[in-house]
Amino acid sequence: MDDLLQEFLTETAESIAVLDVELVHLERNPNNPSLINNIFRLVHTIKGTCGFLGLPRLETVAHAAENVLGKFRDGKVVVTPPIVTLILQSIDRIKTILIGLEKNEAEPAGDDAELIAGLNAAAESDAVAARAPAAVKAANIAVPAETAPAESARIEAPKHAAIKPAAAGAEHPKADDDRQSAESAIANQTIRVNVDLLENLMTMVSELVLTRNQLLQMVRGLDESEFTVPLQRLSHVTTELQEGVMKTRMQPIGNAWAKLPRIVRDLSLELGKKIELHMHGADTELDRQVLELIKDPLTHMVRNSADHGLERPAERAVAGKSEVGHIYLDAYHEGGHIIIEIRDDGRGLSLDKIKSKIVEKGLGGEADLAGMPDQQIMQFIFKAGFSTATAVTSVSGRGVGMDVVRTNIEKIGGTIEMKSEAGKGTGFTIKIPLTLAIVSALIVECAGECFAIPQISVVELVRAAADSDHRIERINDTPVLRLRNRLLPLVFLSRTLALAEPNPAARATEAFVVVAQVGNYRFGIVVDKVFDTEEIVVKPVAPILRDVGMFSGNTILGDGSVIMILDPNGIAAASGQAAGGETSTVGEDQRHQARSEDLTALLVFRAGNAEPKAVPLSLIARLEEIDVSLVERSNEQSLVQYRGKLMPLVKISDAYALKSQGRQPILVFADGERSMGLAVDEIVDIVEDKLDIELKGRRPGVLGSSVVAGKATEIVDVGHYLTQAFTNWFSAAGDADGGLGKGARRILLVDDSPFFRNMLTPLLTVAGYKVTTAPDAGSALKMRDEGHDFDLIISDIEMPGMSGFEFAEVVKSGERWQNTPIVALSSHTAESDFERGREVGFADYIAKFDRDALLNSLSQTLATGSAA
Repeated sequence: MDDLLQEFLTETAESIAVLDVELVHLERNPNNPSLINNIFRLVHTIKGTCGFLGLPRLETVAHAAENVLGKFRDGKVVVTPPIVTLILQSIDRIKTILIGLEKNEAEPAGDDAELIAGLNAAAESDAVAARAPAAVKAANIAVPAETAPAESARIEAPKHAAIKPAAAGAEHPKADDDRQSAESAIANQTIRVNVDLLENLMTMVSELVLTRNQLLQMVRGLDESEFTVPLQRLSHVTTELQEGVMKTRMQPIGNAWAKLPRIVRDLSLELGKKIELHMHGADTELDRQVLELIKDPLTHMVRNSADHGLERPAERAVAGKSEVGHIYLDAYHEGGHIIIEIRDDGRGLSLDKIKSKIVEKGLGGEADLAGMPDQQIMQFIFKAGFSTATAVTSVSGRGVGMDVVRTNIEKIGGTIEMKSEAGKGTGFTIKIPLTLAIVSALIVECAGECFAIPQISVVELVRAAADSDHRIERINDTPVLRLRNRLLPLVFLSRTLALAEPNPAARATEAFVVVAQVGNYRFGIVVDKVFDTEEIVVKPVAPILRDVGMFSGNTILGDGSVIMILDPNGIAAASGQAAGGETSTVGEDQRHQARSEDLTALLVFRAGNAEPKAVPLSLIARLEEIDVSLVERSNEQSLVQYRGKLMPLVKISDAYALKSQGRQPILVFADGERSMGLAVDEIVDIVEDKLDIELKGRRPGVLGSSVVAGKATEIVDVGHYLTQAFTNWFSAAGDADGGLGKGARRILLVDDSPFFRNMLTPLLTVAGYKVTTAPDAGSALKMRDEGHDFDLIISDIEMPGMSGFEFAEVVKSGERWQNTPIVALSSHTAESDFERGREVGFADYIAKFDRDALLNSLSQTLATGSAA
């Protein structure tokens, strides 16, 4: 292909991608002259280049669209949805012509008369617009029936990658002259590079990484070698070169989002819905190879949200929602991966419809479904051919959708999680690697063979032993790992890969477990040895092994050996577990361990008498046993030197006595640099149960009694003992606590301290409140924008980013939470602080250490609000 023509195709494809977005913005902001100027300039450039290259059909269509845009710019034609639709159709026609031009190096034949007639009619409607703008309606403009769909008429840059910033104006358009001068400066600093050249360069860097690893392996066992320093320098240069080449391949994820505003706009018209698309993190970068593979899944999920998720305006009004439905798309980096969140504020998944479809398709019986957690039932939407649509439309209903989405995401080593709440909406979280060429992997050994496990799926490593808190147990003859407060199903890699049968005696004493996570499903992979984490170059699986779903590729280690890369998704499937399922135990414990908002993880212990006691596990930092000979006395208090600081030891009651010899079990509570140890006799168990206080406590330090694991159990008031250790514990960090309130009132707790959030939440729950927490003001405001409502807000004052005062001002100046009372918690209790709180709209201002005052304040504030 002629270089000039190829350059034109690339430039035009970029311009059209911007035009799709800009025209959707123009429809919402018809009086924005900068938007109109930018759109006009882009179309004018396309038209002018077509004339120079001798492309009459393209020039004619672009010229007709330019005439309408010129009338927009001059204020002679009013911007209306029908006219914008007509211009978008002309852009689609240009895409179709470009596709033919790329294939045949000549314009394809076609009749554009009807489209051009409609554009000319729109351009000549200036007199009508001048007299009565509302008179410019769809009836005045002939909209062609034959229109190239936005998706099928997509034109991509032909095997070129533009190594320059995206075209300005997509989000914040500037004046035309400023933009042109800026683009001229950028053009002098960038060049276009063929994608094949970048791919070859990446391949060579991958080989260099392998060679580097081999050389490092050769000198690893030598204490002194003349090659050590040169190899260190080579390793450093190789790493920098690898990072440099990776940067040339990195592109903003916004490139994959560019077509979504247009798709949502067209769907809103087709479905008769009002939809707004909110995109954040468009500048988050990832490898272009991953970007290409994620485009289609993202498009399908956004279309699903628009079609299945969001209700029609009338339905939303009946449900008490705004007529406009919202789809949120967020992207950000986290731990060397890309996290993409897609959520909507629609109707949520219908469990009844899903259950009916499961039974109809023979995927399960009603008895099976009765024992399944809701989250596990929802995972059936990822099954092939599964659809709850009542009719087949152009958008959905064919049963080809979420199964393909999950398959494509897993092919690139990613995972997808889903959460849905009836009436509130559905959200998906996608976790994908930054690149597919060079990845970080954990090297393990099993039955004498080495394997690599991608680090993206590894949660933690555990050494299980009979005398450890982490031990392998058997439930209904099925091995599980007891890991802190949950039981994890185990997969013995040697048995799964048919290498050897595991030795039961050896497994009972010691084992290495790689805790892996696939979607919501967490499980353990039992191996013989764990080595180190290495950067490996991913090579494709040999054809003979492509049908083995447990391998995703192979690689060459530093010693020259070739090993297989394990696919955790395939291992989960081969072990008979649903990859999208919920982490659970086996047998009867499966239903008990399923995650539920009604369950709280509790540590059960005994201290002072035979009655069991419990405390929320989330409050405990560590479980320790200290030698009683190390306990000291100072300032009438028992102390122990713990991790370089003095830690007070608090007794459960005055009558309780520490052990006279041996080791004393303690529960360590910590926040920041302070810690407190609560002395106990023995730790009984960790259980998940509903925290339902049936009898109120009659003495300090006890909230009340509840049934935990089938036994009457005292629920300990941790805040009581914290103030015994440090009288000012609540005056420096972040939270307060107390037994408060009445009724299932909804409270939002905003505090940047995880410790105090964890401490206050169960105590408020015990008092009958339904508590939601937010780590900062920004997260709380995000909940407001998503449509959440609360009866009262408790806010810390000293928070990073936005303080509690600023947060209150924003809330009170808005509409949604304007009438929601806010109670302030702070360690600063000067009169000026109280005055400032009243000025910004706080209903009350409470000192963090005054728990009784907080209790009374919440009761009075809610009672006052109800009376009003």
